[in-house]
Parts: sequence; structure tokens; C-alpha cells
Amino acid sequence: MVLIKAPKSWEISENLVTPEHIFFNRRKFFKRLGVLGIGAGILGCIDKNGKQVNAETIKTLIKTPSSELFPKPQNTKFVLDRPLTDEKIAATYNNFYEFTTDKEKVWELAKNLKTRPWTVEVSGEIRKGGTFGIDDLMKKLPMEERLYRHRCVEAWAMAVPWTGIPMSEFLKMVEPTEKAKFLKFTGFFKPLEAEGQKNQPWYTWPYYEGMQIEEANNPLTLLATGIYGKELPPQHGSPIRIVTPWKYGFKSIKSITKIEFVEKQPQTFWNDLAPEEYDFLANVNPKIPHPRWSQETEKMLGTDEKRETLLFNGYEEFVKHLYN
Repeated sequence: MVLIKAPKSWEISENLVTPEHIFFNRRKFFKRLGVLGIGAGILGCIDKNGKQVNAETIKTLIKTPSSELFPKPQNTKFVLDRPLTDEKIAATYNNFYEFTTDKEKVWELAKNLKTRPWTVEVSGEIRKGGTFGIDDLMKKLPMEERLYRHRCVEAWAMAVPWTGIPMSEFLKMVEPTEKAKFLKFTGFFKPLEAEGQKNQPWYTWPYYEGMQIEEANNPLTLLATGIYGKELPPQHGSPIRIVTPWKYGFKSIKSITKIEFVEKQPQTFWNDLAPEEYDFLANVNPKIPHPRWSQETEKMLGTDEKRETLLFNGYEEFVKHLYN
């Protein structure tokens, strides 16, 4: 039986997505980084502290045993209604409190994070647990590229090409038992490499998050290992992170070191710190405002274009049934 997917009114083919080098808004990007002249854009650019920022510096990539695995073929099932965010802009504006609360400095501080060797401990209500090296995991399980919208709870948004392992494939590998109702994720704790963990002891490090087993098995959920056709740089959560595009970004925990399959709903970092502002599900919903701002609109990184927020970030057809 052949299934024909009828595109939604807001969808466009991935073939019509504006290439990032065309879409790149040069003037606003240079203004963000404090560039004084156009000439700086040829060799690189200058950040607010006067340091040179060139393409290689922004990517902050180090060759690893998995570098040659990228790029991966794109899964054309997932399409966008907006242009891709330029790689440089996405790489230099990040929330990663383990390093700093300053979004424009994360990329530089994150270069100190050593991502090899890196292992992920998998335990709990599963039949095939263990500790997996990240390079072994990437070679063992299938990876693909997907174009996804990304929505921050702070009402800014971007669109990026993630590469990763479909979470459903990971679940097949570890075989959860009938008692596994939730997943609990734990990030890293390296205060000597992440100054935010050292200088902000009031946060309950390491970062921790959770999701329902049905959410983990949803076709959208990705164990992301790459972005823009290359391995994840540290500021994006190297070497492995969660991507759940229908949820606010803080649910997509970065730099995972542990995954536990549990019977009871786990606690989560922001829900523990501010339960009146961040709930466990954290699904994108324009009708439920944040206590301090509206969620009805979002601003696109790089263009400052204002868009109406879509329910479930536009992925209602994939996830609505999870919450009936």
C-alpha cells in the first residue's frame, strides 16, 4: 500500500529552503558580533571583546573517530516552513548554563569541554543495558539528517539541520521492559572544564531531564550527534543530545552521560528550580503564556522576523495523540 503525504498549508518542500549562505543576514550578524567594517567579514569577524572570530573558531570542531561519518542522507519526511538559520548565527547564540548565562559567549567557553573519551551509561528497566562509547554508538545505530524547527521558551526560534539517531532505534537496541514508563537523562559534571558549573553552585548540577516512554518512541525524537552536516560542536551539546522539536528547547538536554529507564516520573532541572514557570511536559503552546512573557509569537534568529507560534511548534500531526 502506497502512502501519499498531503502537505500542510504551511509546509514547503525542502528543495525550496533558502540555502544558508544566501539567507545569511550579514549586516545583523556583524552587528551582533560588534564588527566595525565589512572587510572583517572576509577573513573572519570580531566579537564584542575584540577577538577574531573566523569560521573554524566558531565551529570549534576537533577530529574524532566519528568525524568521517558525516554528513548523512536527509530524511525528506520532515520539511520546513521557513529558511534554515545560518550556521554561524546558530553556533554563536546558545543557552548552555554549564558554561555561562551569556548566550553570545557559550561557543567560546565550551571549547574547553573534552568530548573524548565519552560514554553513556544506560540502565534501569531495560533488558540490554550497559555503558556505551559514543563512537561505538554512532557506528552501531543508523543516523540521518532532519530539518527541524527549534523553539526556545524565551520566545526566540531557529531552523536547523540536525543529524542523529532516531530514538526509536535506540529503544529497540536496549529493549525497555513493561515497567519502563519514563526516561531520565543526566548531563555531565566537569566544573574544571565548564566554568558555569564551578561559578554557579546554586544550580543543581549536573543538568537532568525526563520524558515519557511514548515520547521517546515518537518518530520525531532524535538522539542528535551532528548539525549542519558535521559533528556537534560543544556549544550545541557535543557529543550527544536530545532533540524533541515539539517541546521548548530546555527539554533537549545536551552532552548526555546517563540514560535511565524508570517506572515513575523523574524530576527535571527547571521544574525543580521554578515549577511555576517550567512544567514537566513543556510542549510548545501559544495559548499558555510563560508567567513573565507571552508565547503567542516568536522571533527568528538572524532576521528578527516575528512569527506566530504554532501549537506543538507545528508538529501537531506527529504528537497530538500523545496528550489526549
